Amino acid sequence: MNKALEILTKYWKHTSFREPQEEIIASVMQGKDTFALMPTGGGKSICFQIPALMQEGICLVISPLIALMQDQVQNLQDKGIKAIALTGGIHHDEIIDLLDNCQFGNYKFLYISPERLQNDWILERIKNFPINLVAIDEAHCVSQWGHDFRPAYLKIAQLKEYFPKIPFLALTASATTRVREDIITQLRLDNPLVFSKSFYRKNIAYMVFETEDKLHLLNQILFKNPEPCIIYVTNRKSCTETVHQLESIGLKATYYHGGLSYKDKEKNMKLWMDEKTPIMVSTNAFGMGIDKANVKTIIHLHLPQNLENYYQETGRAGRNGEKAFAVLLNNPSDILHAQTQFISVLPDKAFLNLVFLKLCSFLQIAYGEGIDEQFGFNLHQFCSKYNFPTLKTYNALQFLDRQGIITLSQEFSEKIILQFIIPSKEVIRYMSLNPNDEEIMLAILRTYPGIYEIQTAFNTMVIAKKSNTNETEVISLLHKLNEKQIVDLIARNNDAKITFNEVREDERTINRVSKHLEAQNKLKIGQLQAVLEYSNDTKTCKQKLLMLYFGESLKEYCGICSYCISKNKKKINPESVSLKIIELLRMQDLSSRDIQKLTKFSKDDVIFALETLLENETINIKSSNLYSSNSSK
Repeated sequence: MNKALEILTKYWKHTSFREPQEEIIASVMQGKDTFALMPTGGGKSICFQIPALMQEGICLVISPLIALMQDQVQNLQDKGIKAIALTGGIHHDEIIDLLDNCQFGNYKFLYISPERLQNDWILERIKNFPINLVAIDEAHCVSQWGHDFRPAYLKIAQLKEYFPKIPFLALTASATTRVREDIITQLRLDNPLVFSKSFYRKNIAYMVFETEDKLHLLNQILFKNPEPCIIYVTNRKSCTETVHQLESIGLKATYYHGGLSYKDKEKNMKLWMDEKTPIMVSTNAFGMGIDKANVKTIIHLHLPQNLENYYQETGRAGRNGEKAFAVLLNNPSDILHAQTQFISVLPDKAFLNLVFLKLCSFLQIAYGEGIDEQFGFNLHQFCSKYNFPTLKTYNALQFLDRQGIITLSQEFSEKIILQFIIPSKEVIRYMSLNPNDEEIMLAILRTYPGIYEIQTAFNTMVIAKKSNTNETEVISLLHKLNEKQIVDLIARNNDAKITFNEVREDERTINRVSKHLEAQNKLKIGQLQAVLEYSNDTKTCKQKLLMLYFGESLKEYCGICSYCISKNKKKINPESVSLKIIELLRMQDLSSRDIQKLTKFSKDDVIFALETLLENETINIKSSNLYSSNSSK
């Protein structure tokens, strides 16, 4: 494995592999089908990237995550390694060019979504490639028991017919025992070597706290642990609200969600990475591809949707091996909030069909058309127009995404309508006086020859590519030209992009996939129930509960979770708590929080003592919610 280590050192600057990366690479290099279950942060991509670089040919990487594909391709290209991603929204002619480049341009990696493999002509092209390895990322998507089932993954097994002697490597970060067995069966892995890294995180203290005042407890946790932190919330509104609350008590925080522009995402990410604002408040849009070693605390302000996501998100803490904390804050109203957020908003077949029909009308897609077309999309505008509930609609669109009918990517963009309002000779004069703007403007004029006569729908991505710049520069120039009254610019914000992966066929489309809808809804209900059991269980080690869910057993208690700490804590004599409280109240009236702070007793011990003292009429509570002693001070 000297060659593998040389490649690791050359391109990734590491001098050793993490367990079990080296064993997985060796299995692949021996030509064996391999299954790898590696929790988040375990370095899954290394396991297929290095063996692909060790031999002639190209590695086919199948992944449903567009952003992650683009990120990995960019990272490989930055290292001087030739890689291409075949995502949605690329037109037929451009796909042909990319595949030609891939076949004849000595490329090492072709990243592709599973939906693309359903196109016979694309599959025919790939069959002729010198494939040296097929890597299936997010392999749990092939299982109907997985938390992210995608029927398009079921077609991957067909590749076995075309590449019978090529090793297949299935990778996932979270899978129960049932899902693991299903992955191996559905992908037709041939007697695979199975590598399963334990889900046990000995350095992460899993804590569940019940509290009515989350902000107060947040303040205590973050004051005690000022190192970088991620706070996960369930929606965009909670992102901004939580940041404002944290800033009001003097903490530096920023936020991240799918509705931010690329520029704002980059800015906020840099503030957090550079630790100028050590607290990141985010929806689950944040974290993919993030590898910050010194994250000390992951806090979930609301109940997560499932334990698979929860485990992945908490796994972003403590990657430097030092003790870290995964904190879940809970109160009785959270159960109702979770039911509303995750269960009440699950679409049925009738609603799914209605959303699809209205989506086609909204985007002006005719029956029998739409394949490979990409559109900017604003969810709020769509829901407002048709009076749809936002969360239920989003879940319907997500289901359509997972079934491969559309690709929904949460990216901020602008729908731009443009028209030049000065004569062409004046435009030429402007370009001669502003040579830095010339390349972009020439690309616009060549692409949209009628842009002087009519308002024209404008694609910033196409112009950026043709002018060898980026979308930010194109948009910046358009706004500058608008200010100078050279163009008339209409820009409407979108918070997503939708690509149609097949032609519009209305009920026929929905009937084909609706059989999976009921099963997925049932699965989601069961997953949330597992979250509730985890958060409400007060009699079991939290690490034990998590590992049991993923099919592992832990013989010893972890010793550092909230249950283990409470179990090992010395029993406090209730009478000593009461005496201390009476002593304090004889001097001044206090709130329960002040009493807890001054006595340093636990919240439960203080509340029990206060209730006992109130029953015995030793103390009383005033209308101001302050406790007062009944004896003379």
